Amino acid sequence: MLRIFLHYGIHIIVPVFIAFYFFKGQSIRIAILLLLGILIDFDHLLATPIFDANRCSIGFHPLHSYWAIFTYTIFLFFNKTRILGIALMIHILADAVDCGMLFLQAK
Repeated sequence: MLRIFLHYGIHIIVPVFIAFYFFKGQSIRIAILLLLGILIDFDHLLATPIFDANRCSIGFHPLHSYWAIFTYTIFLFFNKTRILGIALMIHILADAVDCGMLFLQAK
């Protein structure tokens, strides 16, 4: 239960918090953009099975690969891609926490 709360809490609460705390005046628009970071989960459709509760997404799915994460990090350094980079890195953070919880659960 904690794993689910942390995973989806990061996917939903963190983007909204960041939007309203750091982007006053355009909070709603930024919150929506940050929440759209969840769309990189479309790469799960390429996996068999599509959903596996015991699979770590990081390094497994194409948009969760280390090269993709490196690219998302680069996005943070440019004004035109910064919001996209934040959205994608929040998503990766949520998945990394989920992977960590999987690791702890296995022990």
